Amino acid sequence: MDSMDGLEVTGCTKCEELVESRSQIVNGAGPADADVLFVGEGPGANEDEQGAPFVGRSGSVLDAALADAGLERADVRITNCVRCRPPENRDPTKEELNNCRPYLEREVELVAPEVLVTLGKVPGEHLLGRSVAVTSETGDVERVELGGEPRDVLLCLHPAATLYDASQKEAFRETIEKAATMAGVEGGQSRLGEY
Repeated sequence: MDSMDGLEVTGCTKCEELVESRSQIVNGAGPADADVLFVGEGPGANEDEQGAPFVGRSGSVLDAALADAGLERADVRITNCVRCRPPENRDPTKEELNNCRPYLEREVELVAPEVLVTLGKVPGEHLLGRSVAVTSETGDVERVELGGEPRDVLLCLHPAATLYDASQKEAFRETIEKAATMAGVEGGQSRLGEY
């Protein structure tokens, strides 16, 4: 039986190939009322093993950018378009994305974030329903109907892009800072001047 208990998908067998390749369902992590909700593509090997999103090298890059923007991982929620690891880390198929979409929509509805941040091309295209040139569109905001109401979606590079191409680091960090600003968080260093 496929089911969701609050924010947790507790059992799902919609995608036969993903059920076979996963060791567990990887649900979103972070506060249930986070102002910023990051949406990745799907769990990789580390995430599948540990049962949490963005825990490998990409997660470290994301954590560093969050810290620079005055946020901690504990301040934000991080989830994925699909909650099960695709075999060989391939992209999720359209069918797999659509099978998992109701879970994502429900999570967005319950968390009700100020801003959703897509990490990479696949989540950007999935949430916006169009082709996305993520390198040139990173930092762009689009308003779309998600979880029952219009929401701001901020397009962002995948943190791994900065590992393979150092020239992407600044755009990635600027986009994370923009997310913090949209959610009403002061920048990490600028807060000090207020006290």
